[in-house]
Amino acid sequence: MTLTAESRPWLGAYPDSVPADIDVAQYPSLAHLMDESFERYAERAAYSFLGKLFSYAQVEERSRQLGAYFQSLGLVPGDRIAIMMPNVPQYPIAVAAILRAGFVVVNVNPLYTTRELQHQLRDAGAKAIVIIENFAHTLQACLADTPVQHVVLAAMGDQLGLLKGTIVNYVVRKVKKMVPPFYLPKAVRFNDALARGARTVLKPATLGPDDVAVLQYTGGTTGVSKGAVLLHRNLVANVLQSEAWNHPAMTSIAQGEQPTSVCALPLYHIFAFTVNMMLGMRTGGMTILIPNPRDLPAVLKELSQHRFHSFPAVNTLFNGLANHPDFGTVDWSHLRVSLGGGTAVQGAVAKLWLEKTGCPICEGYGLSETSPSASCNPVTNRAFTATIGVPLPNTSMKCIDDNGHEVPVGEPGEIAIKGPQVMAGYWQRPDETAKVMTPDGYFKSGDIGVMDEKGYFKIVDRKKDMVIVSGFNVYPNEVEDVVAQLSGVLECAVVGVPDDKTGEAVKLVVVKKDAALTEDAVREHCRAHLTGYKQPRVIEFRADLPKTPVGKILRRELRG
Repeated sequence: MTLTAESRPWLGAYPDSVPADIDVAQYPSLAHLMDESFERYAERAAYSFLGKLFSYAQVEERSRQLGAYFQSLGLVPGDRIAIMMPNVPQYPIAVAAILRAGFVVVNVNPLYTTRELQHQLRDAGAKAIVIIENFAHTLQACLADTPVQHVVLAAMGDQLGLLKGTIVNYVVRKVKKMVPPFYLPKAVRFNDALARGARTVLKPATLGPDDVAVLQYTGGTTGVSKGAVLLHRNLVANVLQSEAWNHPAMTSIAQGEQPTSVCALPLYHIFAFTVNMMLGMRTGGMTILIPNPRDLPAVLKELSQHRFHSFPAVNTLFNGLANHPDFGTVDWSHLRVSLGGGTAVQGAVAKLWLEKTGCPICEGYGLSETSPSASCNPVTNRAFTATIGVPLPNTSMKCIDDNGHEVPVGEPGEIAIKGPQVMAGYWQRPDETAKVMTPDGYFKSGDIGVMDEKGYFKIVDRKKDMVIVSGFNVYPNEVEDVVAQLSGVLECAVVGVPDDKTGEAVKLVVVKKDAALTEDAVREHCRAHLTGYKQPRVIEFRADLPKTPVGKILRRELRG
């Protein structure tokens, strides 16, 4: 894609060492990128988890074994394999195994309910799944109604060695009681799968830029979750774009020191998948895996044992950590990039973070459909701009009206994005793909923004009625569809309301059909069918819902 300087006013904001365009075709696939890193950085630590280091050589060997195991099952190139785990070492091992063996990664939120999991596995046509035992009961409840034929079952301590692993698994299972009973008689344990794979040979896949690498599920305006089809070239491009963008800050790391990033965002989220795991692989960095970012004391205890340079996070995590009494136990002086994404970073949080760490939060923007990074503030900025920054190298963004025409500078329009990181489309949904792509190849984000004369973009509203809770998308239609299944509900509507902790929270307004319906009953129903961040924080009962003359619910009037 060739873009002229006139059409890219933002190039003036680029730091000197960041080029307008980079070679995004340096690797035919993510597997090629990983193979190079495995060889080049074999002796280095790739991951740190609960005090144990995993070298690039170990990740290479174990992923080769697991990939060979998958191939031995008779799976064919292009088959989809789901991963449903928190940030444990088995995650990157599984990702490398799946991609190197020629299969497709399907990232799954481990907190999904049975309904949500069943939909995603069926929609993706997943033939296999790697799942941690903590959530095996969810899979058990829907397995018979999915195409999954093979289950690899992981445990928290699998990769920690016999003694420590046994202790960790005992604590998780017996002390903390984090593993509900389940029955999956045909499942193969993770370490057993590695052992079986070690007895055979991985046949390297023939992969090219246009092969599918990942199905990244994102909510649908209709309430149906859709898989964004991310090709190998999309993800390779975004890794290289992110590397180029961070370069001015990362060059100040002491000579000979390994770049180290904190991975507190879940790896099933495309933000962490690309800017933690894959970017870490590319740069020969070490990634500190945080299995539960909500446990702030544990996060800070882990970080107090490391020197780290990069910290991608969402506003709620920056805020929670900065206000925690243990914050001072961590050495923040080596931090070079604090990357904020997923949801808007609040000015007060950015101010506090800079005061406490000396490293400004650099806010960026992206979506599952853009692998994810589309724009970011320059990492050399010291002042908080309250914008989503400028488009990354090789990327163009514009604000368009409902007819697809570009609006003048400073006027609001829907943000549209064009670049090598933009998805190939939605999995088996050409109709949905057509709705979001313009004839000239721009992806319509659904966010309303303005661009200033320097090329900085700012989000001012959302075209969709989406709610963003701590960086996770919640689509009102999905929540409404679930609540409407309750027999005592006549009508309902969902909107987002401001929340100090999560940025936005879900507010549910219900019109009763049955006067006996209680708030507790609604909450219990939502807990059973919706993962935590989608559940209503606020529930309100009303006699009726405000509507347009044609009967469309006026969501805006419900936000008060």
